[in-house]
Amino acid sequence: MFNSGYWYPLASLIAACLLSSATADISCYNNDGQPVDWFIIYKLPKHVSGSGYTYMYMDPSTNGWEDGKHSINDSNAAVGKTLEKLYKGTERQTGEIAYVLYNDQSNHKPNRYGGHTKGVVILDQKQGFWLVHSTPHFPPNASEHYNWPRSGLKNGQSLLCVTYPYSQFHDIGTQLLYNNPYVYSYSVPPPFNTDLVNLNKAATGEPVELPNRKRAVNLTSAAGKRFISFAKCRKFGDDLYSGWVADFFQSDLLAQTWPNSAHSLPSNCSTDYAVYNVRTTTFNTSASFKSSEDHSKWCVTMPGTGVKWTCVGDINRDAAQEHRGGGTICTDDPVVWDSFSSLATSLQSCACSCTEKERLKP
Repeated sequence: MFNSGYWYPLASLIAACLLSSATADISCYNNDGQPVDWFIIYKLPKHVSGSGYTYMYMDPSTNGWEDGKHSINDSNAAVGKTLEKLYKGTERQTGEIAYVLYNDQSNHKPNRYGGHTKGVVILDQKQGFWLVHSTPHFPPNASEHYNWPRSGLKNGQSLLCVTYPYSQFHDIGTQLLYNNPYVYSYSVPPPFNTDLVNLNKAATGEPVELPNRKRAVNLTSAAGKRFISFAKCRKFGDDLYSGWVADFFQSDLLAQTWPNSAHSLPSNCSTDYAVYNVRTTTFNTSASFKSSEDHSKWCVTMPGTGVKWTCVGDINRDAAQEHRGGGTICTDDPVVWDSFSSLATSLQSCACSCTEKERLKP
């Protein structure tokens, strides 16, 4: 016979579980609506997919690239689900979360001296995420609703989302100060604004005298995975990749960034470690595209060196952007490196003669 004496504790337990699922943590989410420690999305160019909404997806469980299950414009897909609390949650209205949306290509007129940097930071007092991406006019203002912009359809785009514990947002706020982002929507209410001083300064655009021209910092995800964030300010005055990242990892790099501007930089092998521009990216025979159709920003250390780092960021190899803030976030995950390094199927040769050391022949 059912013992009614056990009903009340059981009912309370069920209610607690339902409440927990209804108030899920702020986190990166996968295409099934489940929280993940991190994900990487590669939105394919429109001519490859026909719609411009198709993407490749990777997280800790996928063992490499897999097809996105939804349109990237779908609010139930990984990006839309991740941003759900910004547009649907009550926490934003009640001041229970802090958020910072920044994009140098927004519907508002940014400062031309601001960083060439794009991203989203959302957190509560337990944890949050930092989404770094390459997409113009994205995401919509917090007062609007989730939508993928038409300006992000034609070309390829990259997105890296990492879930971090609250303690990591001290360093993330400092990295944003170096990036000098154009912030178009934010809320850093008490107690966030007193606890995360640099995040609040970055959000409000408060002028800050930085002690250095660049800053690299280790970040640890909610699940304990290590990432390295590179952030440079406008006074750095050099290419992020050939002027810093390659030397940091002591490896030549293969780099994919937007090559269509008037000031885009060619491959460079004049320094100790070369940086080769990716010319063609290939997922498979039906998904191959030129860098001129790809607005994503990523690089990998050179195959064959034994060094396996992959970086996803928001700044290009561009002479004009040497004097603007920006950055990239890197992981030494071997699966991520294998997945990205195999994409680079043709490279731009160096203009100089590099007889002093053997180089990969693009």
